[in-house]
Amino acid sequence: MAFYTRSGRVRPQGGGLELAIWYLMRISGVALFVLALAHFSILHFLFDPANQTAQWITSQRWNSLFWRSFDWLLLMMVIFHSFMGVRTVVGDYIKGGWRTAVMSVLYLVAIVLFAIGTIVVMNLPVTLLSA
Repeated sequence: MAFYTRSGRVRPQGGGLELAIWYLMRISGVALFVLALAHFSILHFLFDPANQTAQWITSQRWNSLFWRSFDWLLLMMVIFHSFMGVRTVVGDYIKGGWRTAVMSVLYLVAIVLFAIGTIVVMNLPVTLLSA
């Protein structure tokens, strides 16, 4: 069992899946910080929020593959980071057969949200937003 510090969970000993998730949580946290700060800065400092209408979204953001990809990456980082955090909590506090059941439901929900998010961001027609 790992000890806990004020700075967070210590690095798992050995290797394998737990060490990979430990590293990926840190990488996704930094990615979330950068992506969320960029998203906020672009939408609130570079462009006036009062002028952001559906027409602005269709002509400036959703008409570009770059911005759709940027929004998709931000959404996927949020999904990954949050579900891996909940996975850690479940692993720490739930034992036995309940942990297997909860983890199975957790992974299923994560996969469904990943699929729905990808479908919406990449396939939403631009004309739908301007209607």
